[in-house]
Amino acid sequence: MAPEMDVEIREFQAGDATAFRELNEEWISRYFVLEPKDVESLVDPKAKILDRGGRIFLAVRSGRPVGCCALVAMAPGEYEVAKMAVTESCQGAGIGRRLLAATIAEARTMGAHRLYLETNSRLTPAIRLYESLGFRHLPPERIVPSPYARANVYMELDFANVR
Repeated sequence: MAPEMDVEIREFQAGDATAFRELNEEWISRYFVLEPKDVESLVDPKAKILDRGGRIFLAVRSGRPVGCCALVAMAPGEYEVAKMAVTESCQGAGIGRRLLAATIAEARTMGAHRLYLETNSRLTPAIRLYESLGFRHLPPERIVPSPYARANVYMELDFANVR
């Protein structure tokens, strides 16, 4: 694959819902099963994410979405980083890092003071990526039960503790 430089990171646009759904279904189905909470977000990302104060970003290569990442509004100044995916054929080229870095930068611009995410211990490359960009593991006493059965790793990026 060509370097990640030929990839554009952009906001979700009308017509992107199918790509958002397919990118997420690809990775979730590869490792886990789609859960009701997944289906809820993937069927109508505009209503479930965008209309509630969230944002969705896509990585586009040669006019085709190859990755995505959402910021889901949780509370004032707090967002969940969710539904992050890079299609399998494009993994390992730095697209995920660039997509997540852009998502974090936009969250800062939006005035976020905290980002939260849930993942699974099987996804070690993703966990290493999150750690490398400043996310830290939450201690057990701060973990809130997840609607996802697969979630067993909980992390946050507290902008007060990061430059």
